[in-house]
Amino acid sequence: MELDFANLKKMHKEYESEILEATTRVMKNAQFIMGEEIEGLEDELCEFVGSKHAITCSSGTAALLLALLAIDTQNTDEIITPAFSFISAAEMIALIGARPIFADIDPRTFHIDPKHIEALITPKTKAIIPVSLFGQPCDMSALQDIAHKHSLVLIEDAAQSFGARYHDRKSGNLSDIAITSFFPSKPLGCYGDGGAVFCKDKHLSDKIRSLRVHGQTKRYEHAYLGVGARLDNIQAAILRVKLRHFPSQITARQRVAGLYAKYLQNQSIDLPYIAPDRESTYAQYSILSSTRSELQDALEFRNIPYAIHYPKPLHTQECFRYLGYKKDDFLIAQN
Repeated sequence: MELDFANLKKMHKEYESEILEATTRVMKNAQFIMGEEIEGLEDELCEFVGSKHAITCSSGTAALLLALLAIDTQNTDEIITPAFSFISAAEMIALIGARPIFADIDPRTFHIDPKHIEALITPKTKAIIPVSLFGQPCDMSALQDIAHKHSLVLIEDAAQSFGARYHDRKSGNLSDIAITSFFPSKPLGCYGDGGAVFCKDKHLSDKIRSLRVHGQTKRYEHAYLGVGARLDNIQAAILRVKLRHFPSQITARQRVAGLYAKYLQNQSIDLPYIAPDRESTYAQYSILSSTRSELQDALEFRNIPYAIHYPKPLHTQECFRYLGYKKDDFLIAQN
């Protein structure tokens, strides 16, 4: 039997009639960009997350770019982010012209380790972008304390942790700005690409809304240099359906994670560590193994899909060679 790493067909089947109704509504109205579906989704995202403002956009990566543009990131700025992660945050920092400053990670959560951050702060430091990997939020209180102490912007990359809780609040509502992704395999995924930015400040929200439409404040009047980064209405309609069912999907993910924890009892496997003050949506169920090659062979023999997240830490990637890091600069990320 072949298993899918993410069973998107099954997920579609569960809500097929509702999704067909929603997408047909958009096609009949022929309003494909902006309008009621986007406004409705943004209101519902605010209510779900507990944030004052939600601005949808074309992808999680676009959301990071919009956040960096919104805080006026300059090519003289430095932004601290983890050495172990998917590339998007570091990539957008570099693409906008700022300098990514990598920090090592906590060996249990794989998140940026707050205790490494203050030594990296310089007069050029503008922001910290922690990445809430694998479904669990970072230690946002510790990070917020550091950000406040040094007058830095804290941007949570919640692309993998949307819907998870930290203390009594949800990921996406734990910092000055947060972003998430609606890539199809994410806990809340659309049928293409999509993302959102969350913030508490109205001026910042208005600016981000402008930046996603080429910096327009009104038609053909441009206050900022922006990008074309709008979410389309078909994706918004799909997300509105799936958001209604998202709490039960989170519960199902957590139930399956409980079964993994029950049956994956093996001295060569370290199960995911979930800190006691938070919960995970298990975007991935990520384990450590001291016998990885043997485990991979066993999984392949049984047609069980797996992936290595992530095989190379960011400071060793070719595109970041110019930063001058050495392989062993971040021992936990490297190992």
